[in-house]
Amino acid sequence: MVCSSSSKGIKEKEERPHVLAVDDSLVDRKLIERLLTNYACKVTTTENGQRALEFLGLGDGQHSINNSLKSSDLKEIPVVIVSSKNVSTRIKKCLEEGAQEFMLKPLQQSDVKKLRCHMMKFRKPSSGRLCMGR
Repeated sequence: MVCSSSSKGIKEKEERPHVLAVDDSLVDRKLIERLLTNYACKVTTTENGQRALEFLGLGDGQHSINNSLKSSDLKEIPVVIVSSKNVSTRIKKCLEEGAQEFMLKPLQQSDVKKLRCHMMKFRKPSSGRLCMGR
């Protein structure tokens, strides 16, 4: 999962998007970090959804990843799912629960170009946000 935000724990002082990459695989986190850094993104990584919520200032135990991708506190954060599981029912569920995009691993440079365009489309002048999840 990758998130970018300028509020709730992430301060953006630059124009480049700040992306939070969340994946249980260290190798995948490093790959995502390298690919996004090459596209002028500031990247922070965490190993699970709970750590991501804590990073966003929502780790108080009242928020659960399993509730929905789009709880009221997270509603403004665009979500892009990046997964190795190409299961149509899972893809459909992710999109129904609020993800804007579903991409398959391994993430490629061409996917990052698409993500960058996606990030800029959802960016507000003062707070661009993007999440990608496993």
